[in-house]
Amino acid sequence: MAEIVYPPVIGALRTMFRVLDMKIDIVGAEHVPTTGGAVIVSNHISYLDFIFAGLAARPSGRLVRFMAKKEVFDNKISGPLMRGMHHIPVDRAEGAGAYVAALRALKAGEVVGVFAEATISRSFTIKEIKNGAVRMAAATNSPMIPVALWGTQRLWTKGRKRAIAQRHIPITIMVGEPMYPKRGEDMDAHTVELRRRMSEMVDKAQRGYAEIPEGVWWQPAHLGGSAPTPEEAEALDAAEREAREAKRD
Repeated sequence: MAEIVYPPVIGALRTMFRVLDMKIDIVGAEHVPTTGGAVIVSNHISYLDFIFAGLAARPSGRLVRFMAKKEVFDNKISGPLMRGMHHIPVDRAEGAGAYVAALRALKAGEVVGVFAEATISRSFTIKEIKNGAVRMAAATNSPMIPVALWGTQRLWTKGRKRAIAQRHIPITIMVGEPMYPKRGEDMDAHTVELRRRMSEMVDKAQRGYAEIPEGVWWQPAHLGGSAPTPEEAEALDAAEREAREAKRD
């Protein structure tokens, strides 16, 4: 497919990274295949995660088509960019359409990006994940590649003001070994294993991060930070859902 929008966007972002002297460390990029369909599954801690998860595939010369909520495509600014980069809109009321579009992309040899937690994790730990990525990989005989991001939450995350102009922020992008779920296998078991691997990778990225101060909001509670615990984060998410539903009514 024609790539008129994606390359210039990547070029602009790389320029921004240099200007901000962003310290981006990509580990394990060799696990992303140079050809053929693949599913990249990343943790979700920032509104900018699709940018950094996409960088995991750049050393292999690949462009990632991310599955993102439909509201992003409806926005007057982000919508044209998302469509121009051939990302995949997800309408939560009609999720089947996005699933079919993702399968079509994988069969065409594209790399599809998925945030299996569906929403940003306020606790900066791995939430319960959906099995859609596993099912897509199995249905298309594609490798499924876990990715762990760390540091992106410092730029822009849920409940915090944007701070994308910060300089010298370290960003870790850790790419894990591929998984190969097959048709007829236990998709739930694969999903449990995927979550285990992602949790292990995120913990490794956190503990090996260039800056590990105690008490800061962007550090998880179990490592001495003041981020919500997973239980507190779930309560905040539940309250947000209730408020959103009440507003609809």
